[in-house]
Amino acid sequence: MTRARFASRLLPLAALALLLAPLAARAADEVRIGSKKFTESVILGEAARLLIKDAGLAVRHRRELGGTAVLWNALLRGDIDVYPEYTGTLRAETLARLKLADDAALEAALAKRGLRMSPPLGFNNTYALGMARARAAELGIARISDLTRHPGLRFGFGNEFMDRGDGWPALKRRYRLPQADVRGLDHDLGYRGLVAGEIDVMDLYSTDAEIAYYGLAVLVDDLRHFPAYRAVFLYRADLAARAPAAVRALERLAERLDAGAMSRLNRAVKLEGASETRAAAGFLSARLGTGVIADESSLGARLWQRTIEHLTLVLISLGAAVGISIPLGVVAFRRRGAGRVILGMVGAIQTLPALALLVFMIPLLGIGGPPAVVALFLYSLLPIVRNTHAGLAGIGAPLRRSALALGMEARDRLVRIELPLAAPVILAGIKTAAVINVGTATLGALIGAGGYGQPILTGIRLDDTASILEGALPAALLALAVQAAFEMAERRLIPRGLRHRVAAG
Repeated sequence: MTRARFASRLLPLAALALLLAPLAARAADEVRIGSKKFTESVILGEAARLLIKDAGLAVRHRRELGGTAVLWNALLRGDIDVYPEYTGTLRAETLARLKLADDAALEAALAKRGLRMSPPLGFNNTYALGMARARAAELGIARISDLTRHPGLRFGFGNEFMDRGDGWPALKRRYRLPQADVRGLDHDLGYRGLVAGEIDVMDLYSTDAEIAYYGLAVLVDDLRHFPAYRAVFLYRADLAARAPAAVRALERLAERLDAGAMSRLNRAVKLEGASETRAAAGFLSARLGTGVIADESSLGARLWQRTIEHLTLVLISLGAAVGISIPLGVVAFRRRGAGRVILGMVGAIQTLPALALLVFMIPLLGIGGPPAVVALFLYSLLPIVRNTHAGLAGIGAPLRRSALALGMEARDRLVRIELPLAAPVILAGIKTAAVINVGTATLGALIGAGGYGQPILTGIRLDDTASILEGALPAALLALAVQAAFEMAERRLIPRGLRHRVAAG
């Protein structure tokens, strides 16, 4: 292989790396806060952001980044600087293998990993099990151990609780629970299932506003399975040196947020329609006397920001996929053995669940835009590679013989004859990849990539149809616009005879 050809094959990869760089960039002095995908964590993340902003520092809050493992690994990697956490989660789940005896041992274990935690914020958000009050009274259930008498009960637990070290597996062993109908579901959806009678028992966070709102029965943890889950801010040790004012700002909340206040904040957001920003700002003003304001953006500003984020994800991933997939399709057509391998590999990638692929990328690329772009790039390969292969294979033998008779070399035949004739089919593959990308990019919000998926996640969490539509409608319109743009490009770039030929085929 000549150096020129080798360089040409590396060019798409180099372009992808250059395009990813802006997504990974950040201001050197910016404090980055993360939060989990549940309301209380987002409220605490907003409280931290407002306090740090009030201290005069640049700060950014990446909301709803998934579960504990995602936030913990992001903190270790340095993708974020701070996130709200619970001592019980750290001791019983994240660092469970160390069997830490108390919070002093926990602080020492964190220090070895370059992490620190703030003083407790003032409330204990422990796990609990809950039932509809009428159902619990009907069956005479008041304690978790009472569940052993009713093996037919249907359990619905948050997806994270299903696999946690202090979650369902350990709870089942501790209480010797016999239930077999146990399903994982989104925590917020569990309340709806409980009220609707679709499940009988679910996991609760003790500060959840829905407990009082729905009048649920909280079962007594009579064997004391669940530890104390004192809320803290977990942060990187280097933050104290890089931005000491940020650490001092976080410590202002120490012992200032009791369980009742946290429950009221959750209620304000989940049941009364307040935003996390307004709820946090109101609390900080009333409790700490701060002058922070709820700096919320308008609907138009949010749509503009999400559109830019979404288009960035789609255009970068699609551009890189086109640059790599067409050469792969050419190789797959010309070399049958290699073609089977290439088509098999891109087909196998397409079968991977999108969420799993995103999570796989986090250890390699962190959170945010880069892993989302790479995942979308991989999903774009199959339709373009396959259509490039199919377009070239569909060229008739007489046309190929005519080109050979003219003495054209293989490269000239490819550039001047074969690719132009295959262009309509290739363009159709690119259009398919683009439309798929627009929809799949909404999942990028789960790892902090933004885009239209962010309001969709918020809407699902808060059962807010307006928020869901704020993301879903623009995503649908963008997909239609992309399809229309490709159809227009096809009319302008592809001769009418070739368009009719493809349509007839």
